[in-house]
Amino acid sequence: MLGSAFKTRLFHPMQKIGFAEALDSIVRSDPRYQRDAYVFLRDALDFTTKQQKKVKGTSVRHVTGPELLQGLRQYALKEFGPMVMTVFDNWGIHSCEDIGNMVFNLIGAGIFGKTEEDSIEDFRNVYDFEDAFVKPFAPEEPVATKTRAELPAPKSAASRK
Repeated sequence: MLGSAFKTRLFHPMQKIGFAEALDSIVRSDPRYQRDAYVFLRDALDFTTKQQKKVKGTSVRHVTGPELLQGLRQYALKEFGPMVMTVFDNWGIHSCEDIGNMVFNLIGAGIFGKTEEDSIEDFRNVYDFEDAFVKPFAPEEPVATKTRAELPAPKSAASRK
């Protein structure tokens, strides 16, 4: 779906519109997501391609929607820790579908590229944000403690002598 970096870097070195200008246009036409969310998304794509290069040992020229979402999850947890949901909420991001909408806004602006097989559907229900970003930091469930009725009765003072 996405080139190993943004389309402008890979395919159009003499680009007509830069990333900053594209973001201005995108945020004007679709104000659901904050500008910083798009910058983070671009950085998450770079992180994802670097992670894949480590695993595959070669440059990655294409990242699928689910691969980007997994890389974005890792990058968000690394960057924001338990504050991920707070940051994402501030940026207008509440689900994987929101990430897909942002990706396709960047594709429409010519910043990201896509293949014929790529679709907005690739971003639907990949993971639940609560499971992905809150549970890793939730305290463990306490081990059930015995109730008073299950505890042995205290010894009487007479039996201790």
